[in-house]
Amino acid sequence: MFFSATVDTPIGPLTLTANEDAICYLDFAPYEAASERFRQWAGRQMGLHAADMVLVESADHALLKEADKQLKLYFEGNLQQFDLPLQMHGTPFQKKVWAALEQIPYGETRTYKDIAVMLGQPGAMRAVGGANNRNPVSIIVPCHRVIGASGQMVGYGGGLPIKIALLDLEQTVMNK
Repeated sequence: MFFSATVDTPIGPLTLTANEDAICYLDFAPYEAASERFRQWAGRQMGLHAADMVLVESADHALLKEADKQLKLYFEGNLQQFDLPLQMHGTPFQKKVWAALEQIPYGETRTYKDIAVMLGQPGAMRAVGGANNRNPVSIIVPCHRVIGASGQMVGYGGGLPIKIALLDLEQTVMNK
């Protein structure tokens, strides 16, 4: 069983989804759109069939309430690293990339090549980009901190304006 709740943030609604033990999905949309995308994602990434996906809208789920609290603190500039149990479904390589993303300090950026080098696979920039794109819990695992080789803003699941807003928020907090 999965539980979902939409939270309001300065960048718009975010829908969080969790199972009993961990946050497993974040979407940049209200519940209706997010729940359909979650079902598609869970089918691909977790191998679940529609009949196996019981999704309940529940703002009272303890993990979702904690995630909402931490997101509020993040957007207020009072939280630099999330402390939430996560269940990341992906390939071993994707999981290595996502772990590397968590090592990027708040307010800093890295390039796809930087991440590939961190993983000991300097030629794997495109694979890093693909894994970054499949991060199921954006913001919490900070894929917005990854930029193009020349410093340009490239791709983000929530859209480039949101990526820029997140980076601006972190820079503003760091420059206080």
